[in-house]
Amino acid sequence: MVPARVSLITIGARDLPSLRAFYQRLGWAETDVSSDSYAVFRTAGVLLSLFPLQELLHDAGLSADETVQGFKGITLAINVEQPEQVDSLIEAVRTVGGRVTREPSDAFWGGRTAYFFDPENNAWEVAWNPTAVFDERGAMLSF
Repeated sequence: MVPARVSLITIGARDLPSLRAFYQRLGWAETDVSSDSYAVFRTAGVLLSLFPLQELLHDAGLSADETVQGFKGITLAINVEQPEQVDSLIEAVRTVGGRVTREPSDAFWGGRTAYFFDPENNAWEVAWNPTAVFDERGAMLSF
């Protein structure tokens, strides 16, 4: 069973400094994991992250021409509490017809991740982050 949760929305930024400055001007608070090459903002619900578009394409196992074929430059994430859940959720997604674009693998940042497209080419990441904190409902509070 895939948990019904959206923990993180990532926007593939064509100009990260400019997009980041826009959200900063809105008065949105960044988390401590933000860096020169990645920004994460707190919202009243999910976390919003900004990541360079070309790196997001690479991370999702996509080529640049897939932005023309349906990838919108935005990913939704289901963050899970245990690394093995990444693998089992991807198998569940595959079983119901999702297109896996990146098989589960260990990430350079210490977690485990995989990506899939739903039937309308909305991109989803399934990720385990060893520093993520969840509330009792399964909502991610920080990472």
